[in-house]
Amino acid sequence: MPDLIIDGRPVTVDKGVSVIEAAERAGIMIPRFCWHKSLGAAGACRLCAVMFVEGPVKGLEMSCMTPAADGMVVETGHPKAVAFRRQIIELLMANHPHDCPVCDEGGHCLLQDETISGGHSLRRFPGRKRTYQDQNLGPFIQHEMNRCIHCYRCARFYQEYCGYRDFGPMQNANRVYFGRFEDGPLDNPFAGNLADLCPTGTLTDKPGRFVARRWDCQRAPSVCLHCSLGCNVTVLSRYRRVARIEARDNAAINGAFICDRGRYGFGYQSAQDRPRAPLAAGRPASVDEALRAAAGLLAAAAKRHGPAAVAVVGGQRSAMETQAALTALARAAGWRPPAFFAAAKAQEQARQALYALTPPRARSLADLTKADAVLVVGVSPLADAPMLTLALRQAARAGAAVFLADPRPLALPLDHVHLPLAPRQLAAVLAVAGADADASGLIQQKFPLAPELWPRLEALAKAMAGAKRPAIVYAPALAAHLPGDDRFGLLPVLTAAGTAGAALLAPADAPGLDELAEDVAAGRIKAVVAVETDLFTAAPALAARLPALEALIVLDHLPTPTVAAAQVFLPTAALFETGGTLAASDGRLQRAEPVQAPSLSVLADGAGDHPPRDYARPLPGTDPAPAAFWCDRLGRALNLELPRHPLAEALAAHPVLAGLDPATLPDEGQRPAYPGREPAAPESPPAQPAEGLAVVLETPFFGGDELSRYAPLTADKTGPAVVLLHPDDAAGLNLADGATVALDCGDAPATAAVRLHRGVALGVVVVPRLPQFAALPPTIGPDDLGRRKTS
Repeated sequence: MPDLIIDGRPVTVDKGVSVIEAAERAGIMIPRFCWHKSLGAAGACRLCAVMFVEGPVKGLEMSCMTPAADGMVVETGHPKAVAFRRQIIELLMANHPHDCPVCDEGGHCLLQDETISGGHSLRRFPGRKRTYQDQNLGPFIQHEMNRCIHCYRCARFYQEYCGYRDFGPMQNANRVYFGRFEDGPLDNPFAGNLADLCPTGTLTDKPGRFVARRWDCQRAPSVCLHCSLGCNVTVLSRYRRVARIEARDNAAINGAFICDRGRYGFGYQSAQDRPRAPLAAGRPASVDEALRAAAGLLAAAAKRHGPAAVAVVGGQRSAMETQAALTALARAAGWRPPAFFAAAKAQEQARQALYALTPPRARSLADLTKADAVLVVGVSPLADAPMLTLALRQAARAGAAVFLADPRPLALPLDHVHLPLAPRQLAAVLAVAGADADASGLIQQKFPLAPELWPRLEALAKAMAGAKRPAIVYAPALAAHLPGDDRFGLLPVLTAAGTAGAALLAPADAPGLDELAEDVAAGRIKAVVAVETDLFTAAPALAARLPALEALIVLDHLPTPTVAAAQVFLPTAALFETGGTLAASDGRLQRAEPVQAPSLSVLADGAGDHPPRDYARPLPGTDPAPAAFWCDRLGRALNLELPRHPLAEALAAHPVLAGLDPATLPDEGQRPAYPGREPAAPESPPAQPAEGLAVVLETPFFGGDELSRYAPLTADKTGPAVVLLHPDDAAGLNLADGATVALDCGDAPATAAVRLHRGVALGVVVVPRLPQFAALPPTIGPDDLGRRKTS
């Protein structure tokens, strides 16, 4: 470990660490443009020059390109270094426009900061400035190429870190141009990070253009709700409306970046159609009237049919505070335990997926980048957990062998081996991964119908057996089939941001939504309380039986069909307004802070974009409240004794989570020591019927999750509905590429275009996870695909 001295401070770092990073660890900030801790050094801007006084390197050198070494003595404020940096800044500013007053980067512009701190104030260049033609890069990134200082951050992130090639440098020397061959939306689903990375106003956030300066906004640390990974974000709000979401650095999870789904999937909290006022019998009501009506309906149903006739449905997009409060309310009232999952088995699978994360085996996304062999099974990275894609790419760039076993076709920007296997075969892949290097006999036994895949499976067995740091990324349904060897690191990918919390907090005897649907049909359930979930997408069978209920009480902040069907509705506040605790898929508990009040934005309430002058009046639209608050008020209306702090009491009583305090969680989150699972013989996967195709759902990047479906920036970007088939299966059904099929989804058929793809597993049809397909059965027979026409 090199020992060196920087500005008189002794510093010890690991071998290979650059001087600029060593200085930063010591609290010394060396000016920079091109260097970024996630991208490394490029040596393009020359702004990080320092003076090496003693040691193996002497003289003026670039600190980003110089590894720390024993005996180095570095002076960052040496007169020659300061003068050199001042000259570099003056050269960079020679072509930069003087448009700070209208530039959206103003207020968080690194070029502004370095120009002022570098002492440059007089512009001596008398010539004409270099100019470029800007491009339309799609709906998310604004291009202003005249502001570019050629730091190459954007190209290095886009091409090297992410692996996409439709954007990059063109031309040469002083005319280098960063853009595309032609105008058009960027292909990269992580392109929004360009706005955070760019040190000038060249690439800025287009939806936030001319909305607010940084100092105009309230800011708070939060957690992304658009998948289960728990990426950290910073939320910026202006006048009670979220203006922008940025990546918040968390080295263990998302590093310095987030995906575009998490960045642009906001806006539902300030949408005009958001339900903000209580309703009773379909009419506006006061809070007290709605609470009395809800309590009366629930009490009447319990009195006539018993407390067990009241069912509670919780959401997987809720914070743990809501899930704990809902569980406490149901327990105190004697109702059915809250149902959070489609089937009770799914809840147990999610719990086992988390419990498998014992301290020796638990892996984060950052750990995954250091693995030398990775198996991803039952997970489509870009669809199910987008930032997993970047972690896999960094592992592959470092030489890791990456294998993905999934029935869906996978287009990923990294070298990988795809194993297109039907769902019933995925558990056998885990057996192969846990076998020794020579697993040919096991492979032929487990995969008798797919000999063309045997070489890939043999390569998997060999790679995992020879790896020093193997890792497995898996869907919850496969938790029971994981290898028992502790050398395998584990990272589950769950359904939604609140899935882990629901799996940990829900009682073991909680029913599934399918069981509730059967009980409603049989007349055993007469009232349902639905909290932050849309029954029409989460439980279509239950939604179809809502007219048979005596009472439907709904708490939510989205304008879902379930809200429209409610007899009593209470508006809840969004996470941006309440904050809350969330458990990520790696078992880590994290805290999100509130950033704004749950009331109408000034755009809806004021005159233009300024607040009304009457500051004495209460804020309009303040009826929304945390769902946990409504649970407490509803319990009081029913004369129930509820815990004062449901989540704290639930954690204290939990065998795994005891000792965790949501109010004192560290910034990087806290992962409890999960106990593992009892060794047991893996369950035999259910046999697939001889006829028909297994339905596998694929989440569209935008609009596939419930929140982004109601977000104005992403709601219209889902694209047309397309189902994917293997050409051999399509030939047996006499379906051609481009045909239009009508799938039987209950009340009305849902149409979709057929696309043929050899990356689809045989015996599988891949269907987008959209509301119109929510009622599809697990298997589609030939007759279900029979109603079709050629487009």
